[in-house]
Amino acid sequence: MRGIAFTGGEGPGRKALRKIALGADVLAAADSGLALCEDAGLRPDWVVGDMDSLDDLSRLEKYPPDRVIRFPAGKDFTDTELAVNVLREKGCDEVWIAGGGGGRLDHLFAIRSLFERADPPHRWFPGKEEIRCVREGGVLRTALPPGSLVGVFPLGCGPWQAESSGLRWPLNGLVWERGSAWVSNVATQGPFEIHAARGRLLVLMRGGGRVTGICP
Repeated sequence: MRGIAFTGGEGPGRKALRKIALGADVLAAADSGLALCEDAGLRPDWVVGDMDSLDDLSRLEKYPPDRVIRFPAGKDFTDTELAVNVLREKGCDEVWIAGGGGGRLDHLFAIRSLFERADPPHRWFPGKEEIRCVREGGVLRTALPPGSLVGVFPLGCGPWQAESSGLRWPLNGLVWERGSAWVSNVATQGPFEIHAARGRLLVLMRGGGRVTGICP
């Protein structure tokens, strides 16, 4: 099952959000992520959070009380994390995040930290970028407009080994350390492939000034 957590901050446009949500099994909105979700014409199955940043609390009146899970402001988890946890509890083994771009830097870092955990999200759409977690042994095969930017970052404790094709600067043979950052790589022809031979990788893609789309 695939679930999507909508969170506050900047996010993709309405059309892109509807495409992202297509075929999802469960939608969960985290606090002001409810506005992002509804403004795209979508209705979440669950609404979670402390609701301290929701623009209009009357939005909650449209949902059955048992589908709105409110937490105190002094909670130990971010609203995004709570939404991700709800998706896991509802049986989603694939989790995407939509939103969370711009805004408060601590919130941005908190979402990034979710990818360091043992069971990280699979994809994140913070705005015009698409971010993917490639797990050890996994392969990302996709295509972007030629010349699109690709950044690759190590996740977890390593060790790491990566291979690639279709990028201007191949990842093969690179020496990875915790904190390494391989930015401003380029998908030269469009299609490219990244193989996480050892360790996990975070791959950030931005193509043509728009959300890269729901790539294969």
